[in-house]
Amino acid sequence: MAEERSEIAFFDVETTIPLKPGESFIILEFGAILVCPKKLVELESYSTLICPNDISRISSKSERCNGISRAAVSSAPPFSAIADKIFDILNGRIWAGHNILRFDCPRIREAFAEIGRSPPEPKGVIDSLALLTERFGRRAGNMKMATLATYFGLGHQTHRSLDDVRMNLEVLKYCATVLFLESSLPDILTRDSWVSPTSTTRRTRSGGRTSPMEISYAPNSDPVPENPSNQTMGEQLLNVVEPSRPNPDPMPENPSNQTMGEQLLNVVEPIRHEAEPFDMRRLSEEIMDDAIQEDDAEEKRPITESPGMSRLSTIFEGCSDSAYLTPEDVSIPLISASLVPFYRGSRRIQILHDTVLLKLHCTHLKVRFGISTRFVDQAGRPRLSFVVDAPPSVCQVLEACDNHAQSLFAESGSTSDWRPVVVRKNGYWNFPTIRLHIPTVVTEDIAKYGTEICQREAASGAEQKLLFSTFDPPELDCLFTAGTFVDAFISLNQYDFQQTAGIRLVAEKLVIHSS
Repeated sequence: MAEERSEIAFFDVETTIPLKPGESFIILEFGAILVCPKKLVELESYSTLICPNDISRISSKSERCNGISRAAVSSAPPFSAIADKIFDILNGRIWAGHNILRFDCPRIREAFAEIGRSPPEPKGVIDSLALLTERFGRRAGNMKMATLATYFGLGHQTHRSLDDVRMNLEVLKYCATVLFLESSLPDILTRDSWVSPTSTTRRTRSGGRTSPMEISYAPNSDPVPENPSNQTMGEQLLNVVEPSRPNPDPMPENPSNQTMGEQLLNVVEPIRHEAEPFDMRRLSEEIMDDAIQEDDAEEKRPITESPGMSRLSTIFEGCSDSAYLTPEDVSIPLISASLVPFYRGSRRIQILHDTVLLKLHCTHLKVRFGISTRFVDQAGRPRLSFVVDAPPSVCQVLEACDNHAQSLFAESGSTSDWRPVVVRKNGYWNFPTIRLHIPTVVTEDIAKYGTEICQREAASGAEQKLLFSTFDPPELDCLFTAGTFVDAFISLNQYDFQQTAGIRLVAEKLVIHSS
């Protein structure tokens, strides 16, 4: 009988920073702590520096990021020498960490693949970036570990594996405590709190510290859509942890030998039959689906979007063409950007034309690079996008939108790098391009395209909607070949995630011109 591995493995990796197109990340340090899930106490810890096969890949930029120099790893073991230990720590356990779905988990798999071994497999994955974004909101600013640690006064992030893992644990404990206290007296604590769930903090350049005067409240913000009963964040968390315990007994009577935490949850949060269990896998997949934008076909560098930024709000069956403006119909002086309440206390930038949300209908766009499937989500499904040439009229509108959004973004205090929506490269092609994204919708484990795709006959001009029985990216690749012309109905979504921000163009409808 296999050993039951109930411990949670919190882990973190430090890596090199790729400097050239096509370069991979190389693990320089691995750190992990095995934690008892009932008491959250540390059972065992392990950390090691790792010497890469090519030590010259440790650049000065990489060293500035995490402090790991070539000299520091020169006497460290190679990954192959400690692979057994890492496998033993991770395999068959629950994995936990901050942003591990997007970064650390892929690095582990890549490292094992490089030495020709099967990677460890988790029993489950808890990404605290996903979890805290969903449950704690953005009251602390962005959801970076350094920002959360500063918010709670836990010191500075060192970007060393074991230190970051311990900081992650402390941040989770503080967040859970705040949510638990709010659930006890929601009408008082959430109303009188300096930082309420419906506010966002404006970070300063001094490491993210926030004074009461720097707290900006969203006026007349609507209730969170997923919270029709207007529960506090703490109440929702308790629904997640304890979704259904009918007729809870008072705490002193404990015939089922419950833990103290289970009894407290029973006392503070009686049964709510309408509560649905929190689906970490679903949330993780949403974050992963929204996480990557590629720069261009030659330099496929991932650009990630803030968790839940799209929330699949632009996914639909059919679209009304009247809701879109052609670039020629857009008046540049009427373009503006504004901050609006968005998701669990966070705010996002939206692009307006006069007083209406701007959506574009761009015609006769020439496909430059076809469907990209290089990056995949957690379920192994490709994230789909393609590159088209951007005519001058499209560039003029999008760059005006970019300027307004970037100015407002700079005022928000974020330190993320802004990536222009129009890519201008000097090289073998000297014309501007834009990348259009085809989102994926997953319903009951069935994937389908979130974009309405049609085909227009050259002779008659008749437009026919294409129906796809399966999620088959190669089939799309045959449709969106280089040189093909398409009409695109586009929404403009702002993202800010992992020190990268910008405007993401989501294709809500595509019309392919038949040759």
